[in-house]
Amino acid sequence: MKLKETSSSIQHNNLLVKLSDDEIGDNHSWTNIDTPMVESAFDKSPDERMEIIEHHFGEIMKTLGLDLTDDSLRGTPKRVAKMYVKEIFSGLDAENKPSVTLFENKYNYGEMLVEKNITLYSNCEHHFVPIIGKAHIAYISNGKVIGLSKLNRIAQYFAKRPQVQERLTVQIAKELQSILETEDVAVIIDAEHLCVSSRGVEDVNSDTVTSFYGGQFKDNEKKRELFEYLK
Repeated sequence: MKLKETSSSIQHNNLLVKLSDDEIGDNHSWTNIDTPMVESAFDKSPDERMEIIEHHFGEIMKTLGLDLTDDSLRGTPKRVAKMYVKEIFSGLDAENKPSVTLFENKYNYGEMLVEKNITLYSNCEHHFVPIIGKAHIAYISNGKVIGLSKLNRIAQYFAKRPQVQERLTVQIAKELQSILETEDVAVIIDAEHLCVSSRGVEDVNSDTVTSFYGGQFKDNEKKRELFEYLK
């Protein structure tokens, strides 16, 4: 069967190689720092979106041969719809972005602040299966500081959408740079992708690590200091 082609491509040996839809998924390719969204994404209310998802997910289950009259399965389409809209993909809606209050750095603390092992649950946008991992965030104050819990909430907000780990890393970092008004931000994510461990190559032992280093964190000495904190 011929694979459907898209406009996506990669550079290989100085040649521009066109990728099929399947190849994009298998290679975990990404195309944009921003999450791909249509302008009409939120024209419908959450309840309307859940109703539509419930219907279509029910059709998927029926197509798979499942009996939706069974007591265990009857409510599954509705549960999945609620989970998608209210929980695991709630980060798609800008109204759910955490509100942030900045505080003056009255202690004049000028060293890096590191919050490590922030739990992240996301979903791969290529197969809609979980990405489970930890985020480590560091910044150097430019005169303002942020509440520690807000670092967790910002990371989790961007994780709660169909994602690619590289994009997730950059989105968290860019958001913090904007909020804190400093380039001195670093983000490292170490995660397991169930699209790798539960399907495809089925490698249950591999993790993926991505990083973003801004401002002073581009300096090798600052990186080494950060790595010492993370040990």
